Amino acid sequence: MEKRKPLTTARMRKMKQDGVPITMVTAYDYPSARLSEEAGIDVILVGDSLGNVVLGYDSTLPVTLDDMVYHTRAAVRGASNTFIVADMPFFTYHGSLDTTLKGVARLMQEGGAKAVKLEGGAEIAATVKAITEAGVPVIGHLGLTPQSVHQLGGFRVQGRSSEQAEKLLSDAKAIEEAGAFAIVLELVTDELAEWITKQLSIPTIGIGSGVHCDGQVLVYHDLLQYGSDSAPRKFVKSYANIGETIRAGISEYVKEVKAREFPAPENTFHMDNDVVQYLYGDKE
Repeated sequence: MEKRKPLTTARMRKMKQDGVPITMVTAYDYPSARLSEEAGIDVILVGDSLGNVVLGYDSTLPVTLDDMVYHTRAAVRGASNTFIVADMPFFTYHGSLDTTLKGVARLMQEGGAKAVKLEGGAEIAATVKAITEAGVPVIGHLGLTPQSVHQLGGFRVQGRSSEQAEKLLSDAKAIEEAGAFAIVLELVTDELAEWITKQLSIPTIGIGSGVHCDGQVLVYHDLLQYGSDSAPRKFVKSYANIGETIRAGISEYVKEVKAREFPAPENTFHMDNDVVQYLYGDKE
């Protein structure tokens, strides 16, 4: 497979200008990142959603910076020719700026990320500005922000009232002015996401926010139904059901081992006859 050059922030802005949608997928390890790159994905996000779909937590809040560095490093090894973004996990960018920049440095130096993503609006604009001025590309994240899910009162669609709409637009402009090169819009109403997209010069990446964003992102495990037997949420489209295939394959393996059908002769190695004779002696 011919190698391609990773996207740059400038090229992503050009894609917005040209009306070319940006494709993004979350991936958390070497095989998922490698398969995503081979499939032609534009951007890989090593999201803190790994807390839910990989580590088994009920939210993203327990995910640590060590977790993010570990998984980002694995994803980078699998997709060295793809633009990879890493999430700053919960409460790693709300304290001192020095602590925040040290965390960013770890994701870039140890993890190998090309950019970081932060949740929040105008309240984190100064932090976004400081990170970008330090030379690190930043993606914003507005709408349903999972790290603030308890404050938001649950997983609810954002932007249904005029007050919410005004605040989201104001936050988006603040993050843009702070230097972010793109913004993820999660569970934002279609009409508002379209309006915000038109008001910004930087790309918007939607998840559950309609077709008018400049790009789309889905969780690897959701779009492939991998590791979950629950029905996909409304804003998710599953393009394969590898979970069913995996369960069937493991079930068949269990069945064959129990019946002593595996390993079969073609899966087995044998000694030379003279060595067998030495070990077991003459059977007569």
